[in-house]
Amino acid sequence: MGLETVVNDIMDVAHAEAAQKKEEADTEAAQIIEDAKEKAKKIKGDRLAETEAKIERLRRQEISSANLEVKRVKLNARKEILDEVYNKAVDSISNLSPSKNEELLKSLIDKYEQHGARVYSNKESEEIVKKLSSLEYAGNIDCIGGIVIENSDGSFRLDYTYDTILKSVYDQSLKQISDILFG
Repeated sequence: MGLETVVNDIMDVAHAEAAQKKEEADTEAAQIIEDAKEKAKKIKGDRLAETEAKIERLRRQEISSANLEVKRVKLNARKEILDEVYNKAVDSISNLSPSKNEELLKSLIDKYEQHGARVYSNKESEEIVKKLSSLEYAGNIDCIGGIVIENSDGSFRLDYTYDTILKSVYDQSLKQISDILFG
């Protein structure tokens, strides 16, 4: 065996080792690439699930906000209608016929004048109240109608103005009025 044969044997062994190392490196590289692909796939899946969850959360928030806005608009509309009903009632009372106003004032005076010493009314009802009541007429008050009866020292007042009566009836009947108007 000559030197050339030894060199060829060494070269063959070196080539075999290099081929084996290359094959191992290729296998390891393939595994690394496969692991990276799996990791990327998992990250992509996690991100997709996270994004879908965010989208669902935002969708629910938007629906909730829209529902609240609808409720707010409905409540505002109902309040406007109730205010309009109240204002129409005030207008109706303000425009009572003189005979109806006198009839109501007489009823109030007959029922409550024994509880006081002085009586007040609005300017429009002054003459009628003076005619119907035996109490001292104490002056005008700002109201749509009715009377206020006061004791002699002013420490006790009965407010039977149409404004107060209407407000009291309205407040007590608000639920019933709302049920009638809005079901």
